Amino acid sequence: MIRVLVVDDDFMVARVHAGFVERTPGFTVAGMTHTGAEAIEAVGRLRPDLVLLDIYLPDMTGLAVLQELRASPATDVDVVVVSAARDFDSVKQALRGGVVHYLIKPFRYQDLRERLDHYAERHRRLGALAEPEREDTRQEDVDRIFAAPVGLARAVMPKGLTAETSALVRTALGAVGDEGLSAAECAERTGLSRVSARRYLEHLVSIGAAEVRSRYGSTGRPERRFRVTA
Repeated sequence: MIRVLVVDDDFMVARVHAGFVERTPGFTVAGMTHTGAEAIEAVGRLRPDLVLLDIYLPDMTGLAVLQELRASPATDVDVVVVSAARDFDSVKQALRGGVVHYLIKPFRYQDLRERLDHYAERHRRLGALAEPEREDTRQEDVDRIFAAPVGLARAVMPKGLTAETSALVRTALGAVGDEGLSAAECAERTGLSRVSARRYLEHLVSIGAAEVRSRYGSTGRPERRFRVTA
């Protein structure tokens, strides 16, 4: 069984999320906490496999909790963010903190179930790599661990791109509205290279999640600016 710690400042919401976890085969609730300090203490005491972590907590943000967990060599735990926070900085910090998934409230049981099932499959495949009789890890083994499930990817990702980073780029576009971003501006906001940022932007255009327009200045070539579709 995969043991889950549920962290949410709202007692009723925590109970609902705990109920979702218990409904999912292969998962059980190790505990519930309602503050950041309680969450950090519970991870050290209960040793869960996974934390469902809210960002809005009364004493510290969930992102600060994530930083504390990552800074401690004694806390080897995975994290799924479940929060109403949908701003660009929160998504970026969560991604860079190594969260497994980021789920925006409110959500249905099925939304969480898909992500838990994906986590369980990744957990199983990663465990298989540690078997002593197994030969050296192959690239295809690693690819299967890092790949997003079809139901969450929403579209077939081109080679070299990931659904998680695509979501980060789309969040960056959404944060600036109609003004949009150039590839260089997107690279600066997301920490990607300019070439990678352009690839993700063009992918979002190809699946209809973004559009591109040319903006003409006084001199030189027109600047291509990307924005999310309405």
